[in-house]
Amino acid sequence: MRYQTITRRTMLRGMGVAIALPWLEAMTAGRVSASAITTLSGSGDAPRRMAFFFVPNGMHMPDWTPKQTGAEFELPLILQELAEYRHKFNVLSGLTLNGLTGAHPRKTNGADIQNGTSVDQLAAAAVGGATRLPSLELGTEASAQAGNCDSGYSCVYTSNMSWRTEVSPVAKEIDPALVFDRMFSGSEWALSPEERARRERRRRSILDLAREDALDLHRALGANDRRKLDEYLHAVRDIELRLQRTEKLAPTDEEALERRRPTGVPRKYAEHVHLLLDMLVLAFQTDTTRIATMMFANAGSNRSYREIGISEGHHDLSHHGNSAEKQSRISAINRFHASLFRHLLARLDSIPEGDGTLLDQCMIVYGSGISDGNAHNHDNLPILLAGGGGGSITTGRHLKYRRETPLTNLYLSLLQRMGIDVDTFSDSTGVLDNL
Repeated sequence: MRYQTITRRTMLRGMGVAIALPWLEAMTAGRVSASAITTLSGSGDAPRRMAFFFVPNGMHMPDWTPKQTGAEFELPLILQELAEYRHKFNVLSGLTLNGLTGAHPRKTNGADIQNGTSVDQLAAAAVGGATRLPSLELGTEASAQAGNCDSGYSCVYTSNMSWRTEVSPVAKEIDPALVFDRMFSGSEWALSPEERARRERRRRSILDLAREDALDLHRALGANDRRKLDEYLHAVRDIELRLQRTEKLAPTDEEALERRRPTGVPRKYAEHVHLLLDMLVLAFQTDTTRIATMMFANAGSNRSYREIGISEGHHDLSHHGNSAEKQSRISAINRFHASLFRHLLARLDSIPEGDGTLLDQCMIVYGSGISDGNAHNHDNLPILLAGGGGGSITTGRHLKYRRETPLTNLYLSLLQRMGIDVDTFSDSTGVLDNL
């Protein structure tokens, strides 16, 4: 029998679909029948991934910042939501930044926008060619292309986290169904509306379409890899079913303000976030992309969080005027966001890869572009760095840096750990020490 090594670029293919695979032992040590799979060039080594998660309107800093530094720090109230994974993240204090790009945007609400290339897009330009998608941009509120959102600044700035160039923002995708199509369609682009409608009419899972390829590969794998493959395909099918349930729900009178949501976007915020996070995990697990960003909400978002008993808008609350009651509600929103982020850490840490877990191969920045929403200051930002960066980062600590240390120093440190040959990024003054 003729054999062929599985690579990270192996696909299960069917009619109009291409399903990337998770890391399997056969990718580095084993071989399977060449007739069982469609193989593309690639490496079996576990790659590093990098992601950036933005939460709006700052943080209630007394409930975020640990009092102690080093490994023996007590988790403050907000970070207690992540207690199970404290050994896999660092809290970084003292850092300053003007947005994800490190550049100050031009004050305009017209077409003459100007910002700077963001760290994720610099990385995507350097390493994105190794994966099917150079990067993945996600969010829960749509990207704007115009409008006045913040004292004369365009809504383009507040609703776009990623910038390919200083004048070209990368719009994020908020519809989980479209993200799914982009990840699993047979080309690099999402299915057309006509193709998607045709698939829906046939009610066929992408796993049904690639069934023969999957069965052939399953028979050729060892026991551990068969288990991993089964778990992965189950996760893909679970997302399909959740998307189908989401699309069948009709809006009610109580949800009149949300009637304009595109098809596939859940009306429940937590469900929306979980779906996006689960697909990001699949994208990292299958090496579909190594670079991602996600905005939990746009900058300045005035979303209310009735699911946790808060009817006031988040942005309105952030201008708290030192009201203890408003600050306590801001802290509750911050804890809610952290609990959703915990879902991502749990999923990443549950997936074995190499000698550790998928989380161990990641570098994930979580935080906000301002610290106190009332003061609207951009220094001493709430920043958390999760994941071990493939063994290059020592986790489980609170690191306090000299005030006004550029956050771009962290970005430069991560870019270098991604294997990108760069000595500076935006206003960086060097790499961040003690990571």
